[in-house]
Amino acid sequence: MNRNDLVAHVAEQAGLSKNDATKAVDAVFDGITQTLKGGGEVRLVGFGTFAVSKRAASEGRNPRTGEKIMIKASIQPKFKPGKGLKDELNA
Repeated sequence: MNRNDLVAHVAEQAGLSKNDATKAVDAVFDGITQTLKGGGEVRLVGFGTFAVSKRAASEGRNPRTGEKIMIKASIQPKFKPGKGLKDELNA
């Protein structure tokens, strides 16, 4: 499923126009993104938790040349599925 498929699904399930569904989906994504950028986490009970994880700088190797390279520190988004989602997938 891509973004357009999700918008179409939301429009159909909620009885919204595609324009309104697009605004709703964009608002959800924006809310999650802004919360994560601020260092927070988004908990959707029964679905899962979006959070950020800090990855420290490390030393790696170029697989082609074997040369050592420095991998800079970064912030990675993480998603941990909730019990409801896990149960639904395993049903």
